[in-house]
Amino acid sequence: MVSGNHPLGPPADIDAVESLITRLVVTPDEHAENAVRRATEAGLPPIEVAPNHGKLLHLLVSMSGARRVLEIGTLAGYSTIWMASALPPGGTLVTIDNEPRHARIAAENLRHAGLQDSVELRVGEATEILEGLAAPEGGAAPFDFVFIDADKENIPAYLRLALSLCGDGAVVVLDNAVWHGAILDAADPAARGIRAGLELLGSETRFDATAIQTVGTKGWDGFAIARVRPASTGHAGEPGNASVAG
Repeated sequence: MVSGNHPLGPPADIDAVESLITRLVVTPDEHAENAVRRATEAGLPPIEVAPNHGKLLHLLVSMSGARRVLEIGTLAGYSTIWMASALPPGGTLVTIDNEPRHARIAAENLRHAGLQDSVELRVGEATEILEGLAAPEGGAAPFDFVFIDADKENIPAYLRLALSLCGDGAVVVLDNAVWHGAILDAADPAARGIRAGLELLGSETRFDATAIQTVGTKGWDGFAIARVRPASTGHAGEPGNASVAG
């Protein structure tokens, strides 16, 4: 709660606080920071997660004991490096991006970080790749952790496909869940996609989810996080979830 003595500060103060947190607590991964530099030099958009969010993903992968991670939206591999570096020996991460140029830069960054053997980089439309993984002939082992940070219009499809690929107890993280408050704007196609994704997280009984607002160098945004319940139990009547699956 913000007190009268410490009201919300201007953007410069918010950025300064994030920089302090990053310096004192986060200790950014040097290979992840190198990925940001290379992305900037290549002219890629600066839309990777902030360092403290990257560290959060790293901790979530580590704490959940995930051995198989799925990432939708690679860009230059910044968040990929944070998550892949948290995998146990023998762990794997599958990351998907539809831009060949992004994939080339990400592949270089992953090699620089020494993570090329634990990361499988797939290039193409995410829905098609996910459908292929989910098909019986796809033979994909269940994923333990999913991070979605891609085009917003397809978020509901990504969540449904991710759910079909997850094992019981898997963790799903959705980035940009607030989108600078645009989720209140029904006329914005991206915002409609995010909002539909949030509605799915709240109505699908296999998801046990929440969403958090954030503020920092990336502006006003947030993320949603969910745990996948066993399909056999349903939990349809539990607080916080609708009784009808989405």
